[in-house]
Amino acid sequence: MNDKTAPEKRKLISIVIPTYNEEDNVRAMTETVAGIMTEQLPQYDYELLYIDNHSLDGTRRILREICRENPHVKAIFNARNFGQLRSPVHGLKQAEGDCVIRLNADFQDPPSLIPDFVRKWEEGWKIVIGVKSKTDESRFMAWCRRVYYKLLRKITDIGHIENFTGFGLYDKAFVDVVRKVHDPLPYLRGMIAELGYDYTAIPYERPNRRAGKSKNNFYSLYDIAMVGITSYSKVVLRLATFAGILIGFLSLIIGIVYLIMKLCFWDMFRAGMAPMLIGMFFLGAVQIFFIGLIGEYVLSINSRVLDRPLVVEEERLNFDDNTPHIE
Repeated sequence: MNDKTAPEKRKLISIVIPTYNEEDNVRAMTETVAGIMTEQLPQYDYELLYIDNHSLDGTRRILREICRENPHVKAIFNARNFGQLRSPVHGLKQAEGDCVIRLNADFQDPPSLIPDFVRKWEEGWKIVIGVKSKTDESRFMAWCRRVYYKLLRKITDIGHIENFTGFGLYDKAFVDVVRKVHDPLPYLRGMIAELGYDYTAIPYERPNRRAGKSKNNFYSLYDIAMVGITSYSKVVLRLATFAGILIGFLSLIIGIVYLIMKLCFWDMFRAGMAPMLIGMFFLGAVQIFFIGLIGEYVLSINSRVLDRPLVVEEERLNFDDNTPHIE
């Protein structure tokens, strides 16, 4: 009787990479990640999952070629561009690995950190994140980010992670938590701070893009920032109440002072129209500002109430079931 013990199944590491117009980077990224996995981490099996956000260049054609050449590579093609918040989280949910590593296709998230992430994971950490210690972005953008993160820490109840873009390793246990969260506006950084396990951080210097142009602009960055604020802060809405009370009290005091001065110096005191106009413009600006903030909250609530899917898939490549599905 042959009583040989079956060989132990190797752990599977999933690497999820969102793409949008990255034709100059996807092949180099595939070769780099495959080289790291086969040479530095040969004890693990791996899958490389690209989720493409309806690229308009040759990215999809190249991904088809790569999927034919390498069975470790999978691809999901979205029916349209669903934004840089929804698409990566959908990709995270489709990964099958014992852990999932999330990085960008432009090499600004260094693939060389993958072995370091895995070592920390094997030490018992459920979440291992990369935190930028230095970046080549402009001083103005770096200042804006610092101000934003400080603001988030002040107005939210959870500890947002500064200089963290989502680049990191996530254990299957945390990915299962993410799968249970059905949020049409997923903010992964907030999820980690609110729902995630304890994490460890590995600092790195973020280089410039290897090729191509950044897809971020003021509107996309503003959109992400507002999702973070409206999803995790009640303070901003309450500021409107506090501001109304404060301005009302100051207006009452100023009105009493003007009345006294007018009664005491009837012929000499002439306030004119300037104080009235300044007060009207000031109150108008405050009202418009808070109406805009309330509108952001209403928009966030509306998106969640409509309960739209994260993405609509157009095609899948190298999955056991290549049938596109909606989640």
